[in-house]
Amino acid sequence: MDRYAVIGNPIGHSKSPFIHASFAAQTGQTLQYEAIEAELDRFPETVRQFLAEGGKGMNVTVPFKLQAYELADRVSPRAESAKAVNTLILEADGSLTGDNTDGVGLVRDLNAHHVSIQARRVLVIGAGGAVRGVLGPILEHEPARLVIVNRTADKARELAKMFAHANPGFVGNIEGIGFEALAERAGKETFDLVINGSSASLSKDLPPLPDGLFGKQAIAYDMAYGTERTVFQRWAREQGAIMALDGLGMLVEQAAESFFLWRGVRPNTADVLRSLRAAQA
Repeated sequence: MDRYAVIGNPIGHSKSPFIHASFAAQTGQTLQYEAIEAELDRFPETVRQFLAEGGKGMNVTVPFKLQAYELADRVSPRAESAKAVNTLILEADGSLTGDNTDGVGLVRDLNAHHVSIQARRVLVIGAGGAVRGVLGPILEHEPARLVIVNRTADKARELAKMFAHANPGFVGNIEGIGFEALAERAGKETFDLVINGSSASLSKDLPPLPDGLFGKQAIAYDMAYGTERTVFQRWAREQGAIMALDGLGMLVEQAAESFFLWRGVRPNTADVLRSLRAAQA
């Protein structure tokens, strides 16, 4: 039986085993999917051990996406753009291909909620591996402006420079800043779509965001998810966002893209997402 896994630290909360088991049952694929917690300093060794024991591919989550990029023998254009990998594929010759399905997952989930990126002013919070994976697909959908904000402003500026170089048509419309600079602009610059890609929601915290970020008819999106609305979702609604989405749909959509890369079959995501929502309720 072909084996797959999600690797991260921590990993006990992961919904990926349920999602991929559901995809397999739905599409008639025979496979085994598990969750593996790797020690923080033993990611490469853990991946190689899993593959040596018959593993065919892995999903990669926090905090190993940048290490997965370095580990892969070759990467897809979208993983190269992000310099981060969330999907590893074992090829017939024993080499590893890295891909990144996070951005595809985000965009497909936004589309499912009829949320457009085109010509919108977009604020993305965070500068880690998850954010790296979504910036390219966001730019492909031609926002009017993209601002990246992070606690360490230099990381946000580095990402903005990297993606501006890869998307020269957006030079001048991509900017990286720190939270202090964002606070100074409070009320002067508003956004149509605010995406929280920071880890704050995982610890039930709110990034240091100022009031007045949301424009009229603005949407909020938190890449995190849980049994209840995240602190960011609740704050966004209080601030006037007309919709505050969580990242469960993104999780399912990015998993479906990984499943397709591994098995060549594209599962139906709506049924799986409904099952997860029902379990949450």
